[in-house]
Amino acid sequence: MGALTSATVRAIGPGDHVRGDGPAAIAFLDLACPHCAATWVRIADLRLRLAFRHFPVASKHPRAPALHAAIEAAGLQGGEASFWWLVDSLYRDQGRIDDPHLWDRVRKLGLDLERFESDRRSDRVGGRVRDDFEGGIRAGVARTPAFFVGGVAATEDGLRSLAL
Repeated sequence: MGALTSATVRAIGPGDHVRGDGPAAIAFLDLACPHCAATWVRIADLRLRLAFRHFPVASKHPRAPALHAAIEAAGLQGGEASFWWLVDSLYRDQGRIDDPHLWDRVRKLGLDLERFESDRRSDRVGGRVRDDFEGGIRAGVARTPAFFVGGVAATEDGLRSLAL
């Protein structure tokens, strides 16, 4: 693991989870954060090219790392559509984020549960989540949700204005 030093937020690249069309924005989010969930409902359908970056704050939301690993595992097996479906599903139903509910979602997606569990616990998935988190720390993310447009911190209102 490299040293964490101040840096700008990494630009959206081919390895990012991105959906939508329009102006580009980066969102650092915690899947177990109720504030992120409420914000997600308001921004998910904005006309933006939105990149999702992992920022699980385990000290506040102990379930967050497992949820972030789950969406990565879904994406590895089912592609971007599965990744984004699971993000939407988790944010729209924060009361059902424990493993049995995750497994139900995986089955709904038609994914192989055994592979999902293996991928979820893999170094590849853990490294991806950790890389996003460390990139957020270096870029100055201190809490979630955190947004960046053109490398500069933005607010939810700023995203809304950008999407008009």
